[in-house]
Amino acid sequence: MIGVRKKRRDFSQLSPLGNALAVLLAGGFAFLCVFPFLFVILISFTDEAALARNGYSIFPEKWSLEAYRYIFLTGDQLLRSYGVTILVTVLGTLISLVMISLFSYAVSRRSFKYRNFFAFFAFFTMLFNGGLVPTYIVVTQLLGMNDSLWALIMPMAVNAFYIMIMRTFFILSVPESIIEAGKIDGASEFGVFIRLVLPLSLPGLATIGLFSTLAYWNDWFNALLYIDSPNLVPLQSMLMRIETSMQFLLQNSNNPSVNSGLLQSLPQDTSRMAMVVLATGPIVLAYPFFQRYFVQGLTVGAVKE
Repeated sequence: MIGVRKKRRDFSQLSPLGNALAVLLAGGFAFLCVFPFLFVILISFTDEAALARNGYSIFPEKWSLEAYRYIFLTGDQLLRSYGVTILVTVLGTLISLVMISLFSYAVSRRSFKYRNFFAFFAFFTMLFNGGLVPTYIVVTQLLGMNDSLWALIMPMAVNAFYIMIMRTFFILSVPESIIEAGKIDGASEFGVFIRLVLPLSLPGLATIGLFSTLAYWNDWFNALLYIDSPNLVPLQSMLMRIETSMQFLLQNSNNPSVNSGLLQSLPQDTSRMAMVVLATGPIVLAYPFFQRYFVQGLTVGAVKE
């Protein structure tokens, strides 16, 4: 039996050649995932005339910063939009985590009498909703959040799908014995949640936090509905307005009132790629801060009762 176990252990180990092939395969797959974004960055730094003449190329004939210069013509508006987006993303993610974690923990506790009712109440909103017009009336007239940062935060603060994810996470990954031990030591329900449940739930909270961060960062529709002040326009909405203005100029190129020299110097394709870089760059840089909590998620379930 010992010899068989040794053979099985040796057979399970990769040879140097197999290890090298596995590394090359994983590296090639990772490169294929990253290459589209790198290609977008290269195109954003390409001269518009060279791009129109030679098409898309990994090695541009001529480099240019004209696309970024065109976007930065907005002046302080770009910085304000970045500030609004960062503020909305940070506050919205924190509020979302607090509300979702509290609701999910409550409906995951077997001692809570009405947990099935509130779980169904959240699940029902995943299937049916009031629609755009009632939502707009509630936000603008009933709550009075029109043209404010709260109109960008509160409509996305609670997501029923995230509640279901965290509810399942609490049920499967937080041992009941730990909660009982905390109560025996004299901790209250809220104390057990803060001191025991939340530290064990960092992988799940990081996952929900990343989803919420992406949702807030990429949101432009709520700004289109509720924001009128230019000082409260988020980044995605501002970039969309630049794109709309560019499309308007191109569609009216035959109009004598439109400056033909302006159209010729307009970076059409490269500016679109520059917008992608400006919109996705910061959130890509923020992802490594969440990654270590995803690694911790691999050990979930290691505690035995």
